Amino acid sequence: MSVRIARAAAWAVLPGELALVVCLVAGVRIPLAVLLGAEVLVAAVLVVEGVTLWPLYAAGRRAGAGRREALRTALRALVPLTVRRLVAHEVRALHSLGLWVLRRRHGVPEGALAVPYTGPQTAMMYGLVFVSLVETVMLALLIPWPVVHRVLLVVDVYGVVLLLSLHAACVTRPHVVGEDGSLRLRLGGLFDLRIPAASVAGARVDRRYPEGRPVLLHPDGVLDLSVGSQTTVTVELTGPVAFVRPMGKPGTAHTVRFHADDPRAVVSALTRVRTAPSPSPDRPG
Repeated sequence: MSVRIARAAAWAVLPGELALVVCLVAGVRIPLAVLLGAEVLVAAVLVVEGVTLWPLYAAGRRAGAGRREALRTALRALVPLTVRRLVAHEVRALHSLGLWVLRRRHGVPEGALAVPYTGPQTAMMYGLVFVSLVETVMLALLIPWPVVHRVLLVVDVYGVVLLLSLHAACVTRPHVVGEDGSLRLRLGGLFDLRIPAASVAGARVDRRYPEGRPVLLHPDGVLDLSVGSQTTVTVELTGPVAFVRPMGKPGTAHTVRFHADDPRAVVSALTRVRTAPSPSPDRPG
């Protein structure tokens, strides 16, 4: 069966199934006939997905791949890249919310320098959460229909949780300067770029206010990772470094500009590692 047909079937049924789940969570009474019809459609889509997935999995196994690798390859062929990236971003955000509650950080090894970057966006994120809470209360007072109110309540509560999760991802996933001078740049769970120490040619404090998306690659090979429409550190690289944008599109950059709440500490750490004298071999007595 065609991969296109399987994808079209999933896109046609999943929104309706999601709406049905929201209604059930909100306590809305759904007629039994509607529930049975929805489950039959979901079962049919699962059959279509399985019929399409099996040949892809079997082809991977015949090519010598292990079970997990063959299944992973088949899912990649069946599920669009954008969908996989969106689901992965949301899962990482919710996981980060748990880390935030536990006061833990992700991917910061012992001896490395954690570099926070949430300063410019903290007030805005909490403001959005406050506005969402006010909206939830106002809708509860203004909407007279209990069914609509319950559905919107579930959607609004999840929206608040998601906002907190996005901010928590930025707090628990800081930039990292390794002991060896390597650099790991992140934007929550959306972006992750590892730069080896040998690729860092120089770093300087450089405050700029770029316009556009938080992850923006300029035609001249300069990558901006802005927070609150500002960057504070510029890192020159010895050569192009490859990266993957939030929605999966690849790119390369020879200069990276990013925001750090304490840019001087980042530049100092990178400079200290690069200029530190290498240990001399022991001489025989």
